[in-house]
Amino acid sequence: MPPRSTPPRAWQRMLSGRRLDLLDPSPLDVEIDDIAHGLARVARWNGQTHGDHAFSVAQHCVLVEELALRLEPALDPKFRLVVLLHDGPEYVIGDMISPFKAVVGGGYKAVEHRLEAAIHIRFGLPATVPEAIRTLTKRADHVSAYFEAVELAGFSAEEAARLFGRPKGFPERLNLTPWPVGEAQARFLERFHQLDRLAHPTDA
Repeated sequence: MPPRSTPPRAWQRMLSGRRLDLLDPSPLDVEIDDIAHGLARVARWNGQTHGDHAFSVAQHCVLVEELALRLEPALDPKFRLVVLLHDGPEYVIGDMISPFKAVVGGGYKAVEHRLEAAIHIRFGLPATVPEAIRTLTKRADHVSAYFEAVELAGFSAEEAARLFGRPKGFPERLNLTPWPVGEAQARFLERFHQLDRLAHPTDA
C-alpha cells in the first residue's frame, strides 16, 4: 500500500511568529511589521534597476501614495492607507512582473485578492476596494511605473510612455533614488502609522 501523501504546506512563518495561510489567510495573522519588513526586501523590476540598492516595493508604495494625493488632494486618509497598502500581498508572494502575471493567469490573482482582503480587514479598511479608488490607485501606479522605468530601469521615455502613458501635470523627472533596506522599511512604517492615526482617530 503506497504511503499517504501529505498536502503541500501552504503557510509561511513570519518573523513575528505568525503563520500566514496563503490559501485562507486570516486577518489575525497579518502584522504591519511583517509587511514592512517583507516589502522593503522585495525588488521592483526583478532588481533590474540602477543604483547601489534595489528599488523596493516598500519605497514604491510610499511613492504611489504620494502621487495619488497629488492626483486627488482631498483623498480620505482611509483610502490613502488603501493606496499605501496596494501591493501589500507582495510581502508574501513577491513582486511578479506584469509579463509573468499574464503567463500565470487567474490563480495568482485569486491568492493576491484573498491576501489583500485579509490585510484590509486587519487594518479596518474595506475588504472590497471601491472602483473609484482602484482606478485612482492604478493611475498613480502607472505614473510611478513611468518614472521608475525611465529613471531607474533603463527605458526610454518613448517606450515608457507606450507602456504606462506619459504622466500629465508632473515634472519631467522625479529624481528617484533607491533607499537602503532599513530606510525603506522605516519610512513605509512611518507613513503607515501616520495614515492609520488619521484614518482611525478614535482608536488612537
